[in-house]
Amino acid sequence: MHTSPAAARDQLVADDQSRRGLAKVVFATSLVSGLELFDFTVLGFFAAMIGDQFFPSKNPMTSLLLAVGTFGVGFFMRPLGAALIGAYADRGGRRAAFNATIWLTSLGTAAIALWPPFATIGVAAPVILVAGRLLQGFAAGGDVGVATTLTMELAPASRRGYMVGWQLCGQGGAALLGASLGMLLTHTMPPAALAAWGWRIPFLIGLLIVPAGMYFRRRLQTPAVVHRARDQAQGTLAELCREHGRTTALATLMMLWRTVPVYAIVYYMPSYLTRILHLPAIVGFSSSALSALLLVVISPLSGLLTDRLPRRRPLVLATSGLTALLVYPVFSLMTHMHGAWPILLGVGLITALIALGASANTLLVLEALPPRVRASGVAISYALGVALFGGTAQFVVTGLVKWTADPMSAVWYIAPSCAVSFCAAALFKERREED
Repeated sequence: MHTSPAAARDQLVADDQSRRGLAKVVFATSLVSGLELFDFTVLGFFAAMIGDQFFPSKNPMTSLLLAVGTFGVGFFMRPLGAALIGAYADRGGRRAAFNATIWLTSLGTAAIALWPPFATIGVAAPVILVAGRLLQGFAAGGDVGVATTLTMELAPASRRGYMVGWQLCGQGGAALLGASLGMLLTHTMPPAALAAWGWRIPFLIGLLIVPAGMYFRRRLQTPAVVHRARDQAQGTLAELCREHGRTTALATLMMLWRTVPVYAIVYYMPSYLTRILHLPAIVGFSSSALSALLLVVISPLSGLLTDRLPRRRPLVLATSGLTALLVYPVFSLMTHMHGAWPILLGVGLITALIALGASANTLLVLEALPPRVRASGVAISYALGVALFGGTAQFVVTGLVKWTADPMSAVWYIAPSCAVSFCAAALFKERREED
């Protein structure tokens, strides 16, 4: 059939507009989700300082333990936020759910950034800190699943890995921003000033999520598949548990490999290296910045690789299995050599493996769930995996080190978690969804 030059030109214009629209959505969801995760995770970078301010104790390890416990508290609200916000996104629309997460995250961040320390107002200080953390956790629980689902649903089947990779890149950007601010503040501020009030600066910067989020998300267009799914979504959570319980359970276990090393290595390194290995704070922030940079760079590339592979699961099996095997030598290298370069090499290796398989892991879950329960299923499996295992990683690692007085004891939580994910991926049924 012959196509006229005018029709061909109109088709090119339409294709170009489609690509631009998709790019806007990916940029908007990646940027704002990154800012929300920055607000949520930056507490982990400054846990030692926040512990001294809100949980003063004669034993610095006790203050740190309480601070990382507060960091973990937010994760236990994530499953509730995932269930409620994810169901709302499936039934009421993705964009409305996004807007709710913006305001909730901002309220929690403001409570942490502006509230006085224990020395000023006593026990009310840690109470408000925990309340702000709970709000952040509730919002973050719904955001990741909704944003990733929308990105996947808008992308053509041949480019889903690449687009989801950019969503994961935004999450890595949150960690990079937090670590970079930590390095900058550590380098430019006196230690006493940083410990007293300088740690609040990243939280104040995180409040930029409100204007940025409202600007970008007001321009999001909901894909047709979401409208069809929303019309069919009745009893979303009940259907998810009844018909897709096995998939959700395995997806939750597959998250261990991605969340436990990230929270126990990337976000925890500044506190681990300063309080446990007694190294300068700049080394810890440098290792976290390197990890975050690798997540930003490798995630879109791994998405491209995922799109070209005939199956997603082998890449997940390879990366999760290698991570489980390499955690012990990496921690041995860090604890016995005590230099900056061995630490950067070890942390960088683990991060690269996670970034390489993350897009494939995410797509396995996204494509295994039908659209009418997809946002709920992805959000809940992600939130449960993070809450039960990733959110507790810093607390467990700190407790193990304090109990055993052995810095290597962190391995006995991280390595088995990665092995569990390997087994879950081996049991997961892959479903390659096409256009």
